[in-house]
Parts: sequence; C-alpha cells; structure tokens
Amino acid sequence: MIPCIESGIPGFDDLTKSESAMGGIPENSSTLVYGPAKTGKTIFSNQFAYQGLLNDEPCLYIMTDQGIKQFEDMMFDFQRPINKFIEDKTLYTINTTSNISEGKPQKNENIVSSYINNPTDIMVKVSYGVKYVNKNNPRFRSVLDSSTTLLAYNENMLILRVLKAYLMRINEAGGTSIITYTEDSADKKVETILKTMVNNIVRLDGKELTVEAMKGIGKRSSPYQITDEGLVI
Repeated sequence: MIPCIESGIPGFDDLTKSESAMGGIPENSSTLVYGPAKTGKTIFSNQFAYQGLLNDEPCLYIMTDQGIKQFEDMMFDFQRPINKFIEDKTLYTINTTSNISEGKPQKNENIVSSYINNPTDIMVKVSYGVKYVNKNNPRFRSVLDSSTTLLAYNENMLILRVLKAYLMRINEAGGTSIITYTEDSADKKVETILKTMVNNIVRLDGKELTVEAMKGIGKRSSPYQITDEGLVI
C-alpha cells in the first residue's frame, strides 16, 4: 500500500484511493499542479500546505506570484489563518516578490526574501529552509507557487535545472512537494520536461480536476468548484 498524506482538498483523497494507494498525495513524492490561469492552482497548494500545518507537518513555501501579505490575506479569506504557524515557526516562507509589490519586505527567522531573477540565491535559501523545517519533523511539505513566474523572468533551461535540483532536495530530505505552473505560458518543450520531473500530475481547467498521473492509480477526473472555504471536489 502506497503511503499518502492528507491533501487538504475535500473529495481529493477519496478520488485518489485505490487497492494500492491510501488516497491523498503520495508521501515523499512531487506533484505538478497545472492548468490555465485562474483555475485554482494556488488555492489547491494553499490547502495542501495548511493541512500539513494542522497535522504538525512543517511547510517550506516559496512565493513567486504573491508577497507574504497577499499570502496571509488569501489564507485568511478562505478561513485558514496562518499567523499561529508563522509565530511557532512551523511555516517557513521564501518571498521573491515583496521587494517589488509590497515595498520593504517583512523579515524574521522564518520569513526570508529573495529575488525572482536570482535563482541561485533562491536555491541557497531553499537549502537552509529545508534544514529549518526538517529539524524537528522528518515529515514536511513544500510548495513552489509558481514556476511560471520563474520561467518568465529567467532563462528557461536554467530554471528547469533549478526546479530539478529543488525537487531532488525536497525528496532527499523526506518532504512532499507541489509545484504550480500555468499551462501554455512557456514553450511546449519546457512544459513537457517539467512534467517528466515530477511523480504526479494534476490538471485544473476551471471545471474539472484531472489526475493525469499518480503513483498507484490510473487517470481519474472529477468536477470541482471554488467555494468560500476553498477548492472542493
């Protein structure tokens, strides 16, 4: 039986149950969540991260599309306040946009800033962040939202190498990771390579969630909607 962790998405764990999988996100695996713009990819990722925090699983969250204030506001809007997890230092964020979108970035031990056009610095901080969240719990989660922005601001082949290194780093430390990507935002070759890097692939099209690939199960689909409490299948 493939061990899985709770996704935090109502209905998703039931959708992904099989004779060989417990349902949820396979533990210590990587998942690409992709689809057109504004279909719920970030919401999916936020629910995944929050469920882990509720389960005492620390989270390393790399933000390229929103700053820490936007992240906090979005979580609060969907009834998922994160102040407690920032204060108890189980949530570690690498914020690559606050320098641009929010002026002087907020900083403390577990809220650090980097630059969207400096993937080397981001990876240095990922390495430190992994050690930080992993020190008290071998089970942790990581989200990179979104690879699209990294690809837009940097040379694509470089970012693919960085993403591969990121996924390997999380996997080797025992974590479970999600990367988001906006469909057709980069060359098809880039998109294909990105899909080969991960263990699981989930596509959101605004109406239907499709598990295109996942350990232990075949392709599966289900309608979904975004409610006041988040994404629900």
